Amino acid sequence: MVTNYEGDNIEFKEKLPLLPIRDLVVYPFMILPLFVGRESSIEAVEHAINHTDRLILLSSQKDIKAEHPSPEDIFEIGTVAMIMRMRKLPDGRIKILVQGLSKARIMSYEQSNPFFMTKLMKLDDVKEDKDPVKTNALIRTIKDQLEKVISLGKVLSPDILTVIEDIQDSGRLADLVSSNLNLPVTEGQMILETLDPVERLHKINDILTRELEILAMQAKIRIAAKDEMSKTQKEYFLREQIKAIKSELGDEGQSPEGDDEIADFRDKIKKCKMPDEVEKEAVKQLTRLEKMHPDSSESSIIRSYLEWLTDLPWSASSDEKIDLDEAFKILNEDHFDLLKVKERILEYLAVRTLKGKDMKGPILCFSGPPGVGKTSLGKSIAKATGREFVRISLGGVKDEAEIRGHRRTYVGSMPGRFIQALKQAKTNNPVILLDEVDKMGSDFKGDPSAALLEVLDPEQNHAFRDHYLNAPFDLSNVMFIATSNVLEDIPGPLRDRMEILNLSGYTQEEKLSITKKYLIPKQMHENGITDEHVEFNDDAVRTIIKYFTSEAGLRNLERKVGALCRKVAMKIAKGEAQKTHILPDNVFELLGPPVYTKEDEKESDEVGVSTGLAWTAHGGEILYIESTKMKGRGLTLTGQLGEVMRESAQTAIGYIRSRAADFGIDENVFDENEIHIHLPAGAIPKDGPSAGITLATTIISLLTDTPISKDVAMTGEITLTGKVLPIGGIKEKALAAMRMNIKTVILPAKNEKDLVEITQEYRDKINFVPVKTLDEVLDVALVGWVEKKKAWAKTTKRNTGKGKGNTHPIAA
Repeated sequence: MVTNYEGDNIEFKEKLPLLPIRDLVVYPFMILPLFVGRESSIEAVEHAINHTDRLILLSSQKDIKAEHPSPEDIFEIGTVAMIMRMRKLPDGRIKILVQGLSKARIMSYEQSNPFFMTKLMKLDDVKEDKDPVKTNALIRTIKDQLEKVISLGKVLSPDILTVIEDIQDSGRLADLVSSNLNLPVTEGQMILETLDPVERLHKINDILTRELEILAMQAKIRIAAKDEMSKTQKEYFLREQIKAIKSELGDEGQSPEGDDEIADFRDKIKKCKMPDEVEKEAVKQLTRLEKMHPDSSESSIIRSYLEWLTDLPWSASSDEKIDLDEAFKILNEDHFDLLKVKERILEYLAVRTLKGKDMKGPILCFSGPPGVGKTSLGKSIAKATGREFVRISLGGVKDEAEIRGHRRTYVGSMPGRFIQALKQAKTNNPVILLDEVDKMGSDFKGDPSAALLEVLDPEQNHAFRDHYLNAPFDLSNVMFIATSNVLEDIPGPLRDRMEILNLSGYTQEEKLSITKKYLIPKQMHENGITDEHVEFNDDAVRTIIKYFTSEAGLRNLERKVGALCRKVAMKIAKGEAQKTHILPDNVFELLGPPVYTKEDEKESDEVGVSTGLAWTAHGGEILYIESTKMKGRGLTLTGQLGEVMRESAQTAIGYIRSRAADFGIDENVFDENEIHIHLPAGAIPKDGPSAGITLATTIISLLTDTPISKDVAMTGEITLTGKVLPIGGIKEKALAAMRMNIKTVILPAKNEKDLVEITQEYRDKINFVPVKTLDEVLDVALVGWVEKKKAWAKTTKRNTGKGKGNTHPIAA
């Protein structure tokens, strides 16, 4: 039998349905409402009402997140309870009011579906045979501690103190206090599983003692915070009194420390010679700062803002050099050739000389492969014009705030990179280099390339408004220079605001001159050697260029020269005093085997293998196109080709099939053979239309068994009617052809105008053949093609002549 709260005896049942409960421990004699939502739990409640006299076992889950707990997830000891009331809710859940009756241990699980049915053993508290005086003292201590806990602010049931006054049973007292303290499940279960009432009281006493310590510490923290606020208010009132006293004394009293800072800011604002709008805002913010408490967070924000305003070069500018001869001399000292760029800078200085300071700064963009000197050219321009130089790296920038700055409302906000650059330069007319402008990104924080439109627009940048400053700054005196590798990656509106100057790669002779004049002296200085220690032979430098570098720029070449200088430095460090002569023969001894050899070039004329020319971000490249045929049908393309290049191959096939008879190709060859075209270096993606005539030449060579000249390279787009359309990057492609000893380059006739940009050195070494149709390409590229065409023409004429005599007139 078990007893309920009113003292009624209820029969204990050994088999009862189980209701797992979460984040809660139920004790005997405890009455509380429960919301039941799980299907299995609802069925357990209904079974209890219908079959077990409303009795049900309540046991806590070990993991409150488990939606379908297993027997291992449920505590072994729970409380048998009676369902006093049940009500169904509109959302499908049910609300029950339960009363704990007795503790019970789960001996086994009789079923698990559709709900848990358990076999139980009733647990009774251990009889109290200990010292009653000690027990009574413990009960009184707990009651006192509970009273203190409530007095310190712990929110408990308002009637609990009245209820515990009448309870003398130690076990019931411990359960009642535990149920009202909102203990974690593990601690509450520990109290439930303790069957000795006195031991339970000791554990409750420990919990209350810990709770009292926490509440006392909270009270101490509150008092300290209140004292600090009172102290701050007291300081504020005292400062206000000091200001009033100063006002009465006519500012004759001793100034507080904060007033010195205010006076400094006021002097700086006057010296900066800001525009009227900016000065008005600065004075306004200074007045606000003067009235604020110096330790407040708002005052530190305003202080930082005023520091930025007063540190910017509103009126400070560099004195420009306007001597054109001196500027040209400085540009020549640092860079070889690049005449177009140098001429553009001299034009700017000439106009500046005539017009004066009213002229706006130019916005240039140097585009070209890596290593040709775009970034270093910016430094030389600053040096030649007498301006300060600041570099802003834009590679990987994705946040619009990097350009326009953060608003002052954000913690740790700062101006954008342009305002920071001007503070660094300390003048309002520096040369600002925007490095890698083609490698900016965009994400949810905005598009920095769109923010650059205002900066690089001469019509708008005279009043550039940074979000942090929220005041206009004149950027029209700044000379902006951008650098990029791929112009196509720069958004159109941004590209439209810049004057593009293309820097192509260098020829072998140009590289030789640059190496002798710049690279060798630089590397000798960096490695601590002089002319007394080493001498570079011109042929040795050519050997390095030809066999150890294959690039448009000079970076690898400089590394190899540096490697040779280090070898010499190592010899000197070992005590070898004799001078080292770098000759073609000992270059391989010092640098190892050649990286680029003659094997990379075609050794003979081959059928189905042609040489194309491609443009990449790193300059021009040679592109070999291979083809073969086998039994089958269709066209196979391999080598990571893009969609445009695949369409070029389809266009070439369509044109060749339409003129198969003219090329001496049997039409059945397309139905009986599969044509496979491959571009080596399969790991590198390839795309673009400029390989059109190369693909067509390769296929015709394969199908007519005619070799392609190894000394001919070609580039151009093909149409379905066999016309050759213009392409770009002629100079870079010509450089690539020179590196691979190509003698003839076929290019579209409409690109003939671009040959003006190519120096005489190229034209002397390479025969440029402009073409309008594919027939002209084949006459130059295929070995013996003209003779083959004549032979086919004769054969066709004979066959046609024989046919005429055998024809019969058509009957009327």
